[in-house]
Amino acid sequence: MALIEEKREGGIVIWTFVRPERLNALPDLTDGDEVANLCERVNADPSVRCVVLTGEGRAFSAGGDLKAMKERRDLFAGSGAEIRERYRRVVHRIVRSLYGLEVPLITAVNGPAMGLGCDIAGLGDIRIASDRASFGIPFMKLGIIPGDGGSWLLPRNVGYNRAAELLFTARSIDAATADQWGLVNRVVTHDTLMDEAMTTARQIAAQPPQALRMGKTLLRQGRDANFDQVLEMSAAMQALAHLTDDHIEGVTAVLEKRPGEFSGQ
Repeated sequence: MALIEEKREGGIVIWTFVRPERLNALPDLTDGDEVANLCERVNADPSVRCVVLTGEGRAFSAGGDLKAMKERRDLFAGSGAEIRERYRRVVHRIVRSLYGLEVPLITAVNGPAMGLGCDIAGLGDIRIASDRASFGIPFMKLGIIPGDGGSWLLPRNVGYNRAAELLFTARSIDAATADQWGLVNRVVTHDTLMDEAMTTARQIAAQPPQALRMGKTLLRQGRDANFDQVLEMSAAMQALAHLTDDHIEGVTAVLEKRPGEFSGQ
């Protein structure tokens, strides 16, 4: 069964998890290939300027399938070596692909985001939560650890001490607490979640597409590179940006006090 339904509005791609009867649990064994293919298609399409990811039904994603875990099937079948390899080929392929999106990713968290679901929500460059959303990484109470890279991602989103509290206590937090902790950009009423996400996506999509992709790359690299390295990357990318038609259009539009009309050239 497919994990994601895709729609398009201009330069915006909307992805929706479509397993509401399972609270959008993942991953099935084919999910890694599906997500990787979707992300590769976006990266290869210069007309895409933003992706919005949300969930159908009452959950964003409940994370791993507990019944499959208990029955030691699918992702969790076989020897330790086999499980390790499936994590690499399926789980890691999902999170690597989403992290590697070249355009901004907005996660519109419509309900509970647990375990892998919480970490996928945290991969959003911009994270908007419904007031019905909740977040947790309950790996410890299942006798396992974050196998999806969450131990790298979560401290970068909320700081070490808050990530430690979530991991070691296995408790979940509501949307208001997630907002206070910086896990989400803002919380909106449930009925306005997608309107808010799409308003933000349209603002992003109105920007020059090459500059958007370069800007995202610099922000991501800035997490781990030192200052001198970021300055060197900035100089190289800025030189390329100055030579685009969109740069001249942007300057002209500001001087003429009108919105820019960017072609991606």
